[in-house]
Amino acid sequence: MPSFDVVSKVDNHEVTNAVDQTTREINTRFDFKGTDARVELSKNTITLIASTDFQLKQVDEIMRNKLAKRQVDVRILEYKDPEIKLNEARQIVNVKQGIDTETAKKIVKFIKESSLKVQASIQGEQVRVTGKKRDDLQLAIAALKDAKLNIPLQFENFRD
Repeated sequence: MPSFDVVSKVDNHEVTNAVDQTTREINTRFDFKGTDARVELSKNTITLIASTDFQLKQVDEIMRNKLAKRQVDVRILEYKDPEIKLNEARQIVNVKQGIDTETAKKIVKFIKESSLKVQASIQGEQVRVTGKKRDDLQLAIAALKDAKLNIPLQFENFRD
């Protein structure tokens, strides 16, 4: 029976490269001279650090541009509230990996409501879609691409 998996993955290497490029640009820009603005990456967490709230927003904009240039969808970023102190502003940004159960349930519900002849099941951090015909699966992929979901989706393991 033909099937495929719906996943949401991010290339960690590209995220690391984007953070490095952001750091390089911050070090060379004139408006950041003499400030302690920087970007730190540890596993799936990016920490933006600047001296003011305005500079924090600028650092975020630079990082978003670098991610977009490296074909990393910025919808993977989950922002926490910024911590603003007298001489430092910090913001933690989580990089989302995989499909959480709430979003997976939305995907399954969307597929069932689309009245296609396919079935969807949640398997960990991915959703497996199966059907009798390859054409039905291709219609399901097209429908999911058009759906307004707040995470980027990839389709893999397409099997006949």
